[in-house]
Amino acid sequence: MSTLLRHRPHGKGVYVITDGPRDDLFAAVEAALAGGARMLQYRDKSTDADRRRREADEISRLCALHDVPFIVNDDVPLALATGGGVHLGREDVSIAEARAELGPDAIIGVSCYGSLERAKQLAGEGADYLAFGSMDPSTTKPHAPVAPHDVLTQVALLGLPVVAIGGITPDNGRVLIEAGADYLAVVSAVFAAPDIQAATRRFADLFDSRPGIIQ
Repeated sequence: MSTLLRHRPHGKGVYVITDGPRDDLFAAVEAALAGGARMLQYRDKSTDADRRRREADEISRLCALHDVPFIVNDDVPLALATGGGVHLGREDVSIAEARAELGPDAIIGVSCYGSLERAKQLAGEGADYLAFGSMDPSTTKPHAPVAPHDVLTQVALLGLPVVAIGGITPDNGRVLIEAGADYLAVVSAVFAAPDIQAATRRFADLFDSRPGIIQ
């Protein structure tokens, strides 16, 4: 298991999510980090366990160099092996199971889709952040239902960081921040851009301040 420090999400900023196997993955991640990413998730739905482990190890190292929390999509054993947190969806293991594996200091984020009731339940179970979306039609998940923007305002009462995801661009991101999003989570808007660092910076610049993390 990696001995890298784990971090809690804190403040506001852009949350970048990788887009699966690509030859230039590490360069793309470095560009996003240089552009001001404040949290990074490794998302790869393929079944090549060896490659995924190598990639997650290296990306975890890069995130540590930038003091940016590293999150693994869905895969608790991979998160444990690489010193990361984990993001859980509806079909994944429970927060309790993930916490038992990863320990008290790991970030565990959850997808709430458009449901305040789910958010309340998962907040009570110990989630570290609550993600809502798709906020707008998404190319990554084109069939995902669109969540109302006011859910971001309502969930703020729970006192946890709020992540907006799905169809977010520099043009519509400001509205989501004003509605209550602490983080804007983006996939293709960053990693499919011709200049990843500049694309990340456009999102980062939507936030007045990006205090980053608490160790």
